[in-house]
Amino acid sequence: MVKLNISKIKLSIPAIAVILIVALLCAGCVDETKEASKEKVLRVVFNEGPDTGGSLDPANGWTGWYVHQAGIYETLFYYDADMNLMPKLATGYKQLNNTEWEIQLRKNVTFHDGTKMDADAVLFSLNRVLDPSNSRSSEYSFIKDVQKTGDYTIVIETNGTCAPLISSLVDPIMSIVSPKASDLDKEPVGTGPFKFVSFEPSTSLELEKNPDYWGGEAKVDRVLIQYNKDSTARTMLIKSGDVDIARDPLQSEYSALKNNPDINVTSKETLRTYFLYVNGGKAPFNDTRVRQGLSYAINRQEIVDTALEGVSGIPATGVFTNTMPWNANDQIKSYEYNPEKALELFEEAGITKGQDGKLYYNGKPFTVEIQTYTKRAALQPSAEVIASELEKIGITSKVTILESAALKESALAGTYDLSLSAWNTAPIGDPDYFLSTHFLSTGSYASGWLRYSNPQVDEWILEARNESDTEKRAELYDKVQEQIQEDAPVLPVFYANEIYALSSNVEGFVMYPNEYTIITKDIGFA
Repeated sequence: MVKLNISKIKLSIPAIAVILIVALLCAGCVDETKEASKEKVLRVVFNEGPDTGGSLDPANGWTGWYVHQAGIYETLFYYDADMNLMPKLATGYKQLNNTEWEIQLRKNVTFHDGTKMDADAVLFSLNRVLDPSNSRSSEYSFIKDVQKTGDYTIVIETNGTCAPLISSLVDPIMSIVSPKASDLDKEPVGTGPFKFVSFEPSTSLELEKNPDYWGGEAKVDRVLIQYNKDSTARTMLIKSGDVDIARDPLQSEYSALKNNPDINVTSKETLRTYFLYVNGGKAPFNDTRVRQGLSYAINRQEIVDTALEGVSGIPATGVFTNTMPWNANDQIKSYEYNPEKALELFEEAGITKGQDGKLYYNGKPFTVEIQTYTKRAALQPSAEVIASELEKIGITSKVTILESAALKESALAGTYDLSLSAWNTAPIGDPDYFLSTHFLSTGSYASGWLRYSNPQVDEWILEARNESDTEKRAELYDKVQEQIQEDAPVLPVFYANEIYALSSNVEGFVMYPNEYTIITKDIGFA
């Protein structure tokens, strides 16, 4: 056996240096190997998620918003961060005549199940929405037919000229789904950068990277999304480091989050307006003077300064935010805070002040209930400020917090007074989307929530929808906005600034004003 006499082995200084360098390099190799093999997991908490009985089908109600935001599904077109209309699963389009639009589709795209994305898949997806059994099919009643004219070409025919057709295809309800998927309610199959793994209704959604994504490799391996309606809980999750991205944290924590070196806060004005819906089918709210009086009684600046801590919104004028190119805010009547004017209008409508200083209607205290929900941080504090302002002029007021489903049920039943809600008024970048649903007599919200009908407004909306000249369309929509401001079926309260809090090592996150896109392939870690 060979014996080494360690004591007699002498190493020169250069030799020792070489050994140390090699050792350090090897250690670095091990660390780099470990780092390379470490799974990159993005943890996110959102304020809301799919609420259609556990369904994940993008053609089911508003579920498309959430599965599209998660990066599972894609549409033919989308709006970028600057609200420019861009192709996604389409590569382009051209208008063949007044009623026909040809759309060219992207080639070499596959669904998560390996199925080819082609014209047949697009027809299958669109026709699911156009089917009369779909709860939102009436929103696409302007589409007469969809035909395949090639493996990667379709033609959509409309009932008359329809200016907002292409932008209407941006709505996530028009997400392109695999025609071979076995159960889209439980297992979504799209073309996006992330694939479905698991879902717990109202709780969580787990995703994994789509290795075959046509748009390039995602920067994270998995995404874990939590859904939590409690803004306090969302704020604590980002402060504790338990999530990497938190949507809509508490306004009252804004400064603390901004000053935290481990957190980056990003804020951007969106297309979302917070409204008071008014039940126009219930006395005395069916009187225009009462609705106008309520609008004059709201101190919008106070709401922004107190409920929003001055950071997450600005006072609203009309239904559209100032970032929406089609807004007519510079020419419509603004309901500035004017309690004296409010009382004059109430008195004209038979609501008078008693000796106790309170307002009375038909011999009883004029009482207003404001219903709202909790999943958006600004809703409850804003409702409470509004109630306090109404109390100041003698209206007996209270705030009731409901689940979204119960709120909707109350609205459709016509039993509510006022409902404070938030709406993205132009997610498809076109005014027809919001104006048709809320102020066209046959619109789902006009007929179901507001009980609002004005034949002149109907005429202008339908005329604008069929008008191809942009300037003429703008003139018609200006008239619509002026009239609904006068009629006051809804009361705009403030325009929202969307707020996200992110761990300082998160990179590649971009805010999209229409809120359809959140989780993208470009989000990763520094």
